[in-house]
Amino acid sequence: QVRLVESGGGLVQPGGSLRLSCSDSGAYFSIRMMAWYHQAPGKEREMVANITHGGIDVYSDSVKGRFTISRDNAKRMLYLQMNNLKPEDTGMYYCNRAVQPVPFGQGTQVTVSS
Repeated sequence: QVRLVESGGGLVQPGGSLRLSCSDSGAYFSIRMMAWYHQAPGKEREMVANITHGGIDVYSDSVKGRFTISRDNAKRMLYLQMNNLKPEDTGMYYCNRAVQPVPFGQGTQVTVSS
């Protein structure tokens, strides 16, 4: 069974930065389109960034210009560099396939507050 493990969250002041990491135990990671999802308190989970196996990335309007998704196929790792964080970025962050997600992992909590 595929296991997704996210890490790197924490408490940060507005304007600060965090780097999230995700390890993927599944096969064929290197050819899969991957994504980061954000679930704000009391809201639905939504995709905020995705990246193709070749490194082409797409972002939601809410994070464009502030977040950068990247991957290391050899290590089966996915990353999200988060800069200029805003209070509305608060919530749980999850990694998963961008298409036909498998069961989500536990995620990592990001709290942006002064």
